[in-house]
Amino acid sequence: MRNSKAVGDETEARAISKLVACNYSVSVPFGDNDKYDLVIDDGTDLYRLQCKTGWSNKAETLRFNTHSQTTKNGAYHEDTYHDSIDAFLVYYPENGQFYWINTDDATEQKMELRFESEINHPSINWAAEYEFDGRIP
Repeated sequence: MRNSKAVGDETEARAISKLVACNYSVSVPFGDNDKYDLVIDDGTDLYRLQCKTGWSNKAETLRFNTHSQTTKNGAYHEDTYHDSIDAFLVYYPENGQFYWINTDDATEQKMELRFESEINHPSINWAAEYEFDGRIP
């Protein structure tokens, strides 16, 4: 089993490759002290992105963390990304797809995107609506 740092590094590398292929300028902040992993430039605006790797926690569902988890001086800390990033760029290894979720759309701890459901409820976050097709929403 790979450690979470290695998984995150691979997701970030895939994100850089995808964004560069979509003609964005990508910058990587120095060190690990910023809440964002990448800054992209679309020629007009800059976007601070937090890259996340999604996982399947139940059938037809992708889940990812929308908070950071750290240990400082032996104590566990959780913190949200609100006001520190503009969007999450989530990679889902099971289908090789990226999903762009603006911070305003994200929940506080974890977020689920649904691929299918027997019901259509307003609280469902449909994965198809967040698919990153190379254009910033």
